[in-house]
Amino acid sequence: MNRNTFDLKYKSFGDKSILVEWPTIIDDQILKNILLYKSELDKKFRDSKIYIKTSYNSLLVTYPKKIEKSSKVLELKNIYIKIKKINNKNFNRWEIPVCYDIEFGKDLIFLKKSLSIEIEKIISIHISKEYRVFNIGFLPGFLYLGEMDKRIHYPRKDKPLLNIEKGSVGIGGSQTGIYPNNSPGGWNIIGKTPINLFDINKTPPCFIKAGDKVKFISISKKEFKLISIQLESNIYKLKKTLLND
Repeated sequence: MNRNTFDLKYKSFGDKSILVEWPTIIDDQILKNILLYKSELDKKFRDSKIYIKTSYNSLLVTYPKKIEKSSKVLELKNIYIKIKKINNKNFNRWEIPVCYDIEFGKDLIFLKKSLSIEIEKIISIHISKEYRVFNIGFLPGFLYLGEMDKRIHYPRKDKPLLNIEKGSVGIGGSQTGIYPNNSPGGWNIIGKTPINLFDINKTPPCFIKAGDKVKFISISKKEFKLISIQLESNIYKLKKTLLND
C-alpha cells in the first residue's frame, strides 16, 4: 500500500454531504492522511460554510445546500491528488495522571478474573504505551485511544451502566478512553483522572486533538486529591511535549 495516498471511496450521505472513506482499519498513517486531507480542505473552503468532520477512517464533507454529487466528488478528488506525502505536522504528547485504585477502577477485579492477569499487571500494561488519539466523540471531549496492548483487550459491557463518573478511564474492545463528563457508558472502568478534558468555557473546549498522543501516568489516591486541589486553584500544569512524527 502506498503510505502517502490511499484508494478512497466517495459516497453520498444525504443530499448535502459526501462521505470519504479510507481502508477500514485503525492505522496511524491513515489517521495522519485524513488529518492532512482535512487541513487541505479547510484551506480550500476557508471562506465557505462547509462543515468537515473526521473519524477513524472517514471524512464527512457537508455543504450548506443540496449538492450535485459527481461535480463535488471530482473537486474533492482533485484536492486529494495534490497531497504529496504524509504531513509531519506537529502533535502533542500529553501525560495524563490516572489513579488505578479499586475505588476508581471498579472493573479491575472483574478484568483480573476474565483476563487471568493480576491487577498490577493490567495497570503496568496499560501505562506502558503511548496512545494515539484517533477520534473524539461520542461525547464532546471523549478520547478514543488506539493501539492498546492485545493482552488487555476486552469487549464493552453487554448492558451499559447508567452513570460513569467524569474522568473515568476505561477499556472497550481494542481501545482505551476517558469519560469527559458523567454519562451512561459500557466500557470497563480501570481508573480515574482528575484532569478536566472538556470545558465549554474554554477555547477550544477540548485541549487534546486528533493526532495527539496520550501517556497515562499512575498516581496514588493521595496524589489524585492533591492534583484535584491544584486544579481548583489553577496551579497544576499538565505536562506536554511536542511530537514530530
